[in-house]
Amino acid sequence: MSEETKVPGTQAGETEAAPQAETAEASQPAAAPETSAQAEPAAEAPQPDGKKPEQGKQKKDWFGGKTAKELEATKAKLEAAEKKAGDLRDQLLRTAAEYDNYRKRSAREADQKFNDGVSHAVSQILGILDTLDMAANAACTDDNYKKGVVMTLDTAAKALEKLHVTEIEALGKPFDPNFMNAVQQVPPAEGQESGSVVQVYQKGYMIGDKVIRHATVVVAE
Repeated sequence: MSEETKVPGTQAGETEAAPQAETAEASQPAAAPETSAQAEPAAEAPQPDGKKPEQGKQKKDWFGGKTAKELEATKAKLEAAEKKAGDLRDQLLRTAAEYDNYRKRSAREADQKFNDGVSHAVSQILGILDTLDMAANAACTDDNYKKGVVMTLDTAAKALEKLHVTEIEALGKPFDPNFMNAVQQVPPAEGQESGSVVQVYQKGYMIGDKVIRHATVVVAE
């Protein structure tokens, strides 16, 4: 009895699977190669005129999306606006100063006109006040009469004060030709200084810096 020849590692009746598997794999078409995760950027499309766009030509900066040319124009407009504002401010200050000067000048002119009017009116009644003053200083036995004259002078003095009319102080003061008229010189008495007023013949009056009437005085030699 003859022995069958056996292939090592196989049993009888088994078919060889490896050659058949290889034949099946060979019959299938080859798989397409895997593409990369990131696709290559597409080629830059040409412009209608056939030229490629220039890189950075229309690039904007970070200042509000404006180009350098637009920024220069905006800066020029801003400088012009600041200059115009400065000119208007200077003009306003000049106008305010001119108005202030006009207001002060008008006030001075109004005061001057008022003083001129008061000066003219007071000068017309000074003769009456002189008469009342002499009556008050004259010797009189009627006390009621003298009292009435003094009261009239006091009322007149209050009225002159309301009009800003003041009496020029002369008695005992150094002679001042700006406010006094000297009609006589006498030897100085004991205690009197040379050049001082020793007697007032007629009172003087002034309003503000304006002399209504100079005081008529006697001066010590």
